[in-house]
Amino acid sequence: MALWSGACHDDPDTMPLIITPVLAIDDSEIEERFVRASGPGGQNVNKVATAVQLRFDVDHSAALAADVRHRLRALAGSRMTDEGILVIDARTHRTQSQNREDARERLADLIRRALVVPKRRRKTRPSVASKERRLDTKKRRAHTKSGRSRFRGDD
Repeated sequence: MALWSGACHDDPDTMPLIITPVLAIDDSEIEERFVRASGPGGQNVNKVATAVQLRFDVDHSAALAADVRHRLRALAGSRMTDEGILVIDARTHRTQSQNREDARERLADLIRRALVVPKRRRKTRPSVASKERRLDTKKRRAHTKSGRSRFRGDD
């Protein structure tokens, strides 16, 4: 895992993406492409590339452990390419900087969720009393239903 020393960065474009206090993704591992967004925006939408397509190479990231990579692949679903690149598309805001921040925050959120190790399921067995209650309920239900289907003769 890459440790972030907390050093002051003057240039916000080279700021590492801080996931947790001990984990940060270096900016060199994140590729951002700015494309034209669809939807409302008047003339601005045709002139300015405000939508952000963030690409993060999960398979070759030095900052992530193997088990975190595996969980991140599962969480990403269709956002993951066959080459192991996570693609996040952000186009909800009208400015490039807001979309960029949104995409980076969504990547950080995905990685935070992948860092959580799921609890292992413990095998449990139903108690004898619960088995008896279930069977008793089944017998009562069967008796009720069988009473409905009997032929009662001519009315």
